[in-house]
Parts: sequence; C-alpha cells; structure tokens
Amino acid sequence: MKILAIIPARGGSKGLPGKNLRLLAGKPLIAWSIEQAKACPEVDCTFLSTDAEDIAAEGKARGAEVPFLRPAELALDSSPTEPVLVHVVKRLAEQGRHFDAVLLLQPTSPVRRPNSLSAAIAQFAASGADSLLGVVEDHHFFWRDLADPKALYDYQNRPRRQDIAAQDRRYRETGSLYITRTETLLLTANRLGGKIEMFLQSEEEGWEIDSQADFDICEQLLKGTR
Repeated sequence: MKILAIIPARGGSKGLPGKNLRLLAGKPLIAWSIEQAKACPEVDCTFLSTDAEDIAAEGKARGAEVPFLRPAELALDSSPTEPVLVHVVKRLAEQGRHFDAVLLLQPTSPVRRPNSLSAAIAQFAASGADSLLGVVEDHHFFWRDLADPKALYDYQNRPRRQDIAAQDRRYRETGSLYITRTETLLLTANRLGGKIEMFLQSEEEGWEIDSQADFDICEQLLKGTR
C-alpha cells in the first residue's frame, strides 16, 4: 500500500499568529509532524501543503516535498481541509504519482508516540477499512445550553468509569491522524467515508493546539523527545 502523508499548514492563523513556525520544544511546530512522517517506514511521500513561502522553505529544510504552493482560495480562514487533500492528490496524479491512501497529519496535534503512525497504518491495512481516525477514550460528563442546562448523560444515575460497558464507552477524535483510501477521498470529498475504523491513541496524543494553554501543555509533553 502506497501511503501519501499530507501536512496542511497555511500561513494565516488568528488564534496563535504564526503558530506553524513558532518554536515548540525547540522546533518549529510543523517540524514535528514532518519528522514523524519521515520516520515512518510505511509512508512513501511526506507532502507539505501551504500557501506561505516561509512555511514552504522550512518544510523543504525538514525533508518534506513542497513542489507547489496551495491556491489562495484553499487558504482562507473558512477553507476546509478536504479540498486541500484533493488538490494535492490530483496535482500529483497529473505528474503520474498515484497513492493508495492519504495519511492526514494536522500540525496542531504534534504529540504522537514513535510507533503510532506505523500501528495506525497496520490496523488500517488489516481491517480493510476505507478510512480511519485517531481517537482517545473520553470519560467526561458533558452538558449543554447555559441558559437552560441539559445533561448529556443520566446525572441521576451517574456511572462509574469502571462500570461503563465496552460498547458504551465514548471516544473523541484527536485530530492527530486520519487515513483515507484515495478512491474514497475522491468519491466523497471527505476524510471519513465507507467502512470507518477507530485507532485508539494514548491520552497525551489527544492534545490539539488551539490556544496558548494548549501550546504550553504540548511543549511540556514534547520536552525530552528532541
């Protein structure tokens, strides 16, 4: 199975300006995902999709392929990720380069264990799935609507973690990794489709950088792994 790893990293960022090149535990944020993909023997190509020249230069220096920049219409605040993936797949296909599956690595989820990518790819291949997403088990009790509070669980019969049956356990997407068969991606224009498989990750791999607090936590988790 030929695997294309795509790391999307546009130049604009409102939450944390310049976050993709911001130093995280001694490396630019995008470097973590690039180096993790490059270290995975099952990955055939590590591709960085960006609209920014400075991010492209850093990506090339770290060993990622950046033969072209992302079009401006795919680099807006409102731009979803899937059209970016399709754009890369189609551009590479025009060059005669075809892949069986796409591994999406979002740079804002830089904490990944050394064997996670290989294990996820192995599970994906063995399962015969069309798509796979990384998840962590979630034991939180959620509510909604501050004006009219409603519990999303039975608070009158609060369950203990150890008493929750396996089929009733809940899982949260990490945003860390997704694998999609190329034909499924092109057919559905979605990273998830067909037969979907979940890949269970460790708790620390569930952190996504959306704020300064997230950045600080990920930095602590990554220290010592340089």
